[in-house]
Amino acid sequence: MADLSEARVLVAGLGVSGVAAARVLLGLGTTVALTDATERPVVAELTAAGATWLGELSEVPEGTDLVVTSPGWRPDHPLLADAARRGVEVVGEPELAWRLRIAGPDGVPAPWLAVTGTNGKTTTVTMLEAVLLAAGRRAVAAGNVGRPLVEVVTASDPDGTPTFDAIAVELSSFQLHWSSTLAPAAAAVLNVADDHTDWHGSFPAYRDAKARILERAPVAVADAGDPVAAALAAAHPHPVTVTLGEPGPGQLGVRAGALVDRAFAADPAGEVLLEAGLLQVPGPHNTVNALAAAALARAAGVPAEAVGRGLAGFRGGAHRNVRVATVDGVDWVDDSKATNPHAAGASLASYPRVVWIAGGLLKGADVDPLVAAVAPRLAGVVLLGRDRELIAAALARHAPAVPVVAVPSGDDEGMDGTGVTAEATTARVVAAARDLARPGDTVLLAPAAASMDVYRDYAHRGTAFAAAVRALG
Repeated sequence: MADLSEARVLVAGLGVSGVAAARVLLGLGTTVALTDATERPVVAELTAAGATWLGELSEVPEGTDLVVTSPGWRPDHPLLADAARRGVEVVGEPELAWRLRIAGPDGVPAPWLAVTGTNGKTTTVTMLEAVLLAAGRRAVAAGNVGRPLVEVVTASDPDGTPTFDAIAVELSSFQLHWSSTLAPAAAAVLNVADDHTDWHGSFPAYRDAKARILERAPVAVADAGDPVAAALAAAHPHPVTVTLGEPGPGQLGVRAGALVDRAFAADPAGEVLLEAGLLQVPGPHNTVNALAAAALARAAGVPAEAVGRGLAGFRGGAHRNVRVATVDGVDWVDDSKATNPHAAGASLASYPRVVWIAGGLLKGADVDPLVAAVAPRLAGVVLLGRDRELIAAALARHAPAVPVVAVPSGDDEGMDGTGVTAEATTARVVAAARDLARPGDTVLLAPAAASMDVYRDYAHRGTAFAAAVRALG
């Protein structure tokens, strides 16, 4: 574990990761100062434990040794730009966690098996957690999902033994931007599509942030079907790719309806991991996620049998392609987590005929390629959110015969811009979708956009959708 007991650390941003970092640092005896745009209630607890509250800052205090930043703070934030000018190191909470890992009885900290990508990160990481647990590992999913890493890597049992011996780590591009020494035992880039360029400044910068996860990993995993991710893995000394087709050497793929490993199996012909029909989460994209999770587990020495058991027992997460109900022969599916066009495209590809509920904050993403690709599947579209007209325009260009209903909306704070609550707006959206759907159709909430114009977050959006669907009876 790094010795920060005599360091002076500024924690910038008091969200979940910032608070966790401050608590762990205070426990180590570190001199901790806190800054944020507003004084949150947790400040009282942290100052009582020895931290100093400095309010909102635009310059780094003299004598600061290290800044731990929230992943939401952009590199051009005045405080972080000032740190760069002064040569004060800035790290994110995952990088801090990497430096603070405690060692087990063998003197080695628990390995990280790390995942990034524009979409599928959480599903893959939680699949990986399920596989590791099936193999008898004391494993946990952490990072951009679940508990903060800084808590996980310093957790110990009463005898001082680390609580976890394997960590499935989800990392966002924001977190990777502020990471410099992470060396996971194996790492995966699932896919890289247009997203978060407003934060990174350009697509190449976003791609390069994702690529950091592979720099020090002995094994690099990627989806062979994603050209950007596959190119990143191809530049690595030990690339492993996953495919929905017959796997070649160094690949995991699908053969005769079964997931097969030809990258880590002793038999050159490969080893069967699981019959694909036993996966409980639908869609080709989830098969890719399962193969990526399997690749990381196999890189960590997990037997094929445990991989199969873990994947077969996985049931998926909330708001990720979850069937809410079947009403009058129509399936209603909540994929509110599809917050960008790439994710929505993967979701839409899972169903042959869809009434699509879409819209929200596109964050500059181009929806034309998505609409053009999915147009043949669309039985109708219901639009809401601030950028709904951009999607409507794309539909007019690429699917002019598809009926479209736009529900007025576009504000936040639980209101939709018309003085109506988000729940009432959702009820109108669901009613419009019901009118468009026919028996055998799937009504799919896969918005292709962020949610904070009408809802608190994607979970609020999915929960409101599920409630409105259940109200149909």
